[in-house]
Amino acid sequence: MVHVSRSFTVDRPLPQVVGYLADFGHAVVWDPGTESCKRTTGSGTPSVGDQWHNVSQFRGRRTELDYRLDRLEERRVTFTGTNRTAESTDDFIFEDLGGSTRVTYEATIRFKGLARLADPFLRGEFERLGDEITQTLPAAVHNAISTRPPTA
Repeated sequence: MVHVSRSFTVDRPLPQVVGYLADFGHAVVWDPGTESCKRTTGSGTPSVGDQWHNVSQFRGRRTELDYRLDRLEERRVTFTGTNRTAESTDDFIFEDLGGSTRVTYEATIRFKGLARLADPFLRGEFERLGDEITQTLPAAVHNAISTRPPTA
């Protein structure tokens, strides 16, 4: 099992940050490895049980996982992705800082079968991706929210 945790601040209000990150389709913007992420169930505002098909490049190989929104709360959003060789959990925990939001991002990857043997060799790569996300995710959220028209 590989577990990566990073915390950072986004200069946007908590409800807007949670709303943006509850749509896993945005991973194509904030996750450096994601090539595409298409919603396959649900429509409109994301809700628990909605699913996305994610295609990523990891160490030069194409990886596809089907993600499901498992938790959508005011201060926590959790997705679980699966394929035949791995299960990935992306967990976002939020803290309201009065106009900005502290985000703790935790990714846990459990490899299945023979893929478990690669676990120690992949840890460093996942740590590197975690470091990148501390830059790409806040920028993506900030830019997306600042370009939205104001709501009445």
